Amino acid sequence: MSALTELYQEIERCQDCELAKHRNRVVPGEGPEETNLLFIGEAPGWHEDQQGRPFVGPAGQFLDKLLASIGLKRDQVYIGNVIKCRPPGNRDPLPGEIQTCSKWLNRQIELIRPKMIVTLGRYSMARYFPNQSISKVHGKARKQDNVVYYAMYHPAAALHQASLRKVIEADMLKIPQILAQAEKLTDTEAEPQQLSLF
Repeated sequence: MSALTELYQEIERCQDCELAKHRNRVVPGEGPEETNLLFIGEAPGWHEDQQGRPFVGPAGQFLDKLLASIGLKRDQVYIGNVIKCRPPGNRDPLPGEIQTCSKWLNRQIELIRPKMIVTLGRYSMARYFPNQSISKVHGKARKQDNVVYYAMYHPAAALHQASLRKVIEADMLKIPQILAQAEKLTDTEAEPQQLSLF
């Protein structure tokens, strides 16, 4: 059994916050164990809670189209969320829930070791772009400890605000070039805590 599969089993047993009482299915995340590209959303919605898979509702269908626009299929990237259980009524995740669940996302990142992490929405953005507004940092990347972090609007934003669709599509099209730069980085080239926007 792989380390990631073992982690999924741990996540499925988790009872560390109130969300465990309301969920139908835990949604740990999915994708290859070795990939350079990791997408982090916010929280499972109704469709995800039913299926135990991330991004399978309307926002997920848009994400699939976005990936196709840069020549990727979802089984080539890793997709997860900041929290692993659906908040009741699809409300926003609470700070305590995000904090409690962060250990699972941290472990996933340690195991997958991506070169680039794409944040989808403001809750995942806040992990890597603290005290920033998504309207200001979307489409921007920062490098830290040999990982490039790249902020995007959540795909669901385009479903609620049609004007954001073109913005999200344009931000997605930047990913291949940024990832190519990220893959060239080595430990000797990148100093710890080095930051750069490009």
